[in-house]
Amino acid sequence: MTAWIDTHCHLDAPEFDADRAAVRHAAAAAGVVHCVLPAVNAGNFDVVRELAHQSDYSYALGIHPLCTGTAQESDLAVLDGLLARHRDDPRLVAVGEIGLDYFVAGLDAQRQELFYREQLLLAQRHGLPVILHVRRSADRLLKQLRQIPVTGIAHAFNGSEQQAQEFLRLGFKLGFGGTVTYERSLQIRRLASSLPLDAIVMETDAPDIPPHWLYRTAQEREAGRPQGRNAPSELPAIGAVLAQLRGISAGELAQATTRNALEALPRLRALLA
Repeated sequence: MTAWIDTHCHLDAPEFDADRAAVRHAAAAAGVVHCVLPAVNAGNFDVVRELAHQSDYSYALGIHPLCTGTAQESDLAVLDGLLARHRDDPRLVAVGEIGLDYFVAGLDAQRQELFYREQLLLAQRHGLPVILHVRRSADRLLKQLRQIPVTGIAHAFNGSEQQAQEFLRLGFKLGFGGTVTYERSLQIRRLASSLPLDAIVMETDAPDIPPHWLYRTAQEREAGRPQGRNAPSELPAIGAVLAQLRGISAGELAQATTRNALEALPRLRALLA
């Protein structure tokens, strides 16, 4: 069976409370051999760590840009302390999910920048890669990365080709998932098809960013058809779409993106040996 790594899955989300074990089993049955579980705020640091250990997965600790409005600056010290305490935990593979979001209205850009910069410094101090949230913010993310050189994954990448090339120059891999299954996602599909194969990692962002076969329009949702829940078991089907776009086999894509994930998150090598 073709083996895949889901480099971004929020398995701790409440959408999975009723059947989390079944979701893990379905992922394994589909060929997803590993998931990376990023934290989003100080309140779920312990949750994702414990869940990663229970599931034989890995985790990242960080404060998401959408959570910076309620986060305290003291949470950065908490994060620093946990990164130090768990420095020998092989399942701690990155600092994340961190970054900037200039799409959601009402967020304090300056506060986002503060948390982003401080977490880059923590990643550098603790020798860990980062998992970046990139939404209408690529240039600002890149500016800080040039000053604080770390590597990692630009999650759910949706920037321009020029921005993609700059992330690659700085040593990043780019995450692609359910968005590539939408025919109207022309820019993302073009990038995912044309970038070097060694640039790409696969992800679901489950329970979010559902592939097109799970998506429900607003009209359908109003008619009582709920939005489909994304899950790591969807990754092989998403990968099959991307493989077809690139004109390669799903197996070749899985092997390449697995190599790329191990390069982006080096601690995964010991876990998957």
